[in-house]
Amino acid sequence: MNLTRYERRKSHEVQIGEICIGGQHPIAAQSMTNTDTNDTEASVAQIERIARAGGHIVRLTAQGRREGENLGPIVAKLREQGLRTAIVADIHFLPEVAAVAAKHVDKVRINPGNYRLDRGDLERLIAQCRERGVALRIGVNHGSLAKRIFDEWGDTPEGMVAAAMEFLRICRREAFDQVVVSMKSSNTRVMVAAYRLLVKAMEEEQMTYPIHLGVTEAGNGLEGRIKSAVGIGALLADGIGDTIRVSLTEAPENEIPVAEELIRHFQDRPGEFPVLHPENYSPYVYVHRTEVSTPLIHSENLEGFEILEAHSQNPTAELRAAILNRRDRTPVVVKCRYEGNEEQVALRAAADLGVLFLDGLADGIWIEAPSLTQEQIKNIELMILQAARVRFSHTEYIACPSCGRTLYNLEQTLALIKSRTSHLKNLKIGVMGCIVNGPGEMADADYGYVGAAPGRITLYKGRTVVEKNIPQEEALDHLIALIKSHGDWIDE
Repeated sequence: MNLTRYERRKSHEVQIGEICIGGQHPIAAQSMTNTDTNDTEASVAQIERIARAGGHIVRLTAQGRREGENLGPIVAKLREQGLRTAIVADIHFLPEVAAVAAKHVDKVRINPGNYRLDRGDLERLIAQCRERGVALRIGVNHGSLAKRIFDEWGDTPEGMVAAAMEFLRICRREAFDQVVVSMKSSNTRVMVAAYRLLVKAMEEEQMTYPIHLGVTEAGNGLEGRIKSAVGIGALLADGIGDTIRVSLTEAPENEIPVAEELIRHFQDRPGEFPVLHPENYSPYVYVHRTEVSTPLIHSENLEGFEILEAHSQNPTAELRAAILNRRDRTPVVVKCRYEGNEEQVALRAAADLGVLFLDGLADGIWIEAPSLTQEQIKNIELMILQAARVRFSHTEYIACPSCGRTLYNLEQTLALIKSRTSHLKNLKIGVMGCIVNGPGEMADADYGYVGAAPGRITLYKGRTVVEKNIPQEEALDHLIALIKSHGDWIDE
C-alpha cells in the first residue's frame, strides 16, 4: 500500500526579470499580448492592463527582426512608468530573431520545431542569455514538431518529450540552468500525457527545470475556462507546474483571474490517502477500471453505479484512492460539492474531477452546487466530460487566444462562427489566427478556419486544405457550405 500526500514537484529557481519561479516560490500567472508588437503604445497599454489584473509575466510575439527590435522601446517605456512585469519574447520560424529579442527582454521562448541543432544556434543563444541574465523557455507545441521528430515519433506525447529533452540536454551540457519547459496542446489528453512523461524523463536524468503549464486554443467563455481547468488542474493535482497561462480567446487580462483562481485552489492541498495500485499502475498512465463507454451526468439514470463522494479538501486524491482501492468493476460516479458562483464552481470541479476521466477512472459525474440551477450544473458536467474527451455533446471550438501574429479579429470572428454553428452535434471546428500553430494544433478538428494573410482565410477539412485565400467577409459562408457538403450540417 502506498501513501500519497499532495506536494509540488521539486524544481530549481529561475529568475525572469524581477520575478522568480520554481523552488519554493508561488505559482505565477502569466498572459500574452494580442497587439501588434510594432505598436509600442498599444502593447504597453495592454501589458499595463495585464499587470493590474495580477499578471506577473507577459509574452509578446516577435515574428520578425522589426518586432524583435521594437521590444526595446516597449520594455524601456514600461520601466519608465515603474512597471516591473517580466517581459518574454515569443519566437517562431526565425531563430535569428531570438538573438535580437534577447537584447531587450527577461526571457525568450523558442519552439524546438524551428531549430536545427547541427548549426550551434541554441548554444549561441544560451551564451547570449547567460551574458544578460535572460531566461529561456523551451516551448514544445503539439502542432509544430520538427519534421525529423515527427517522422520518428509522429505527433505524439512521446515525440513532444523527445523534442524537449534533446534541447534540455544541450542546456545542461552548457551549464545553463535558467530554463523553463512547456508541452502545449489543445487536446487535454495529449497535453497531460506529455507533461507527465516529461516529468518522468527529467527525473530519470536528475533534471529539475521549472514547468510552465497551459492548454492551447482553449476557446472562450465558460467552455474555454473549463477546458483549461481540466488540463492544468490535472497536473496541478499531481504537484506539477511552476507557472501557468490560461489561453482564452478574449482580452488577455481576462486570463489572469482564471489562472489565479486555479492557483488558489491548489495552494494548500492537505491530506494523506492510502492508494492500492493495480499491478500495471504507474504515476503517469492509469488503466480503465470499467467498461462504460459513455460517462453519465447526475441527472441521468445512475442505477447500477457506485457513488463515491469526496469530503476532504483534496477531492482528486481522495477519489482516486477510493477508486483504486476498490475490488470490483462496478461503474463509479464521482461526486463533490462546491460553493460559489458559476465560474468558480466550474473551475474547481473541472480541476478536481476532470483528471479522473482523463485517466479512465470514473464513469459518471455528480456536482452539487446550491447556488446554481440544475441546468447550469448539467452544462458544467457535460463541458467537463467533453474537455476530458470522454463524451462529446456539443460543437467544440479549438480557438487560439490570438497574439500579434493574428490576421483578423479573432474574438469577434469566433462569436460569429459560434452563432452560426453551435447547434451542430459532435463536431470540432478550429478557428486559428495564423498558420504558425494553426494547422498543427487543430489537427484533430473536423474543419478549420485559419488566417492566411490580412483579410484572407484558408479553410481545412481535417488536415487538408480545401480553399485558400478566401476574402474574410465570405469565409463563414464558405465554411458552412463546406460543412454541408460533407453531410455534417443539421438545420436548427
